[in-house]
Amino acid sequence: MTRSRRIQKAGQDFRVLADLISRSKKTTPCRIYLQGTFTDGDFTGVHFQTFGTGDFRILIGDYAEIKPWLAGRKKRVRSIYSEIAARHSALPMLDLRKVNARIEPGAIIRDGAKIGRDCVIMMGAVINIGAEIGARSMIDMNAVCGARAIVGKNCHIGAGAVLAGVLEPPGRVPVVIEDNVLVGANAVVLEGVRVGRGSVVAAGAVVISDIPAGVVAAGSPARVIKKTADVDPSKIAIVGKLRRR
Repeated sequence: MTRSRRIQKAGQDFRVLADLISRSKKTTPCRIYLQGTFTDGDFTGVHFQTFGTGDFRILIGDYAEIKPWLAGRKKRVRSIYSEIAARHSALPMLDLRKVNARIEPGAIIRDGAKIGRDCVIMMGAVINIGAEIGARSMIDMNAVCGARAIVGKNCHIGAGAVLAGVLEPPGRVPVVIEDNVLVGANAVVLEGVRVGRGSVVAAGAVVISDIPAGVVAAGSPARVIKKTADVDPSKIAIVGKLRRR
């Protein structure tokens, strides 16, 4: 089975996801800036990327492979600057070149997540492996979409909200947010919960059981307090122009 197929299957089964993470090669991705005395032969056969010529080089790759190379040329290095992106990381980040959505700086999206067309992923949002974000949905600042969480189309997941993942502690059913749902800031939706189409979860709510379609739920634990038909539409509207790229 190919790696991409393993990641896709991981989004469907938490046991596959856990196995994929445990078996993945752990890497410490880094970028090293060097000034020193080098020849092109110094970089023959290396297992990391190199850029530059002459006395200035940039090395990009796993620090475990770059470190011994540096140790063998210590006396020829005049200055060095290192950027370590992660430490013993199991899975890479999603290749954003393949995403037809607006991704703001500082968002963290793991490989294996699916981002729908014209989504907006704001600064600090975290989207884990196996999560699926439907077209035109917004994941606001510092919101977390845990492993295998499913968000429908035209949703807004508010700043600081958490859609729980189903990796640890183990669970079999992911969070499901149906289409046209608004989850307020700092709300928490626990494992296995489904929020019905067109519903609103109030800010700060803790949702521990399913919420039907077309209602407003608030409190901890969250309970239905009214129908969305009784809410001023301007207070729960999804603004389409914010989704334009």
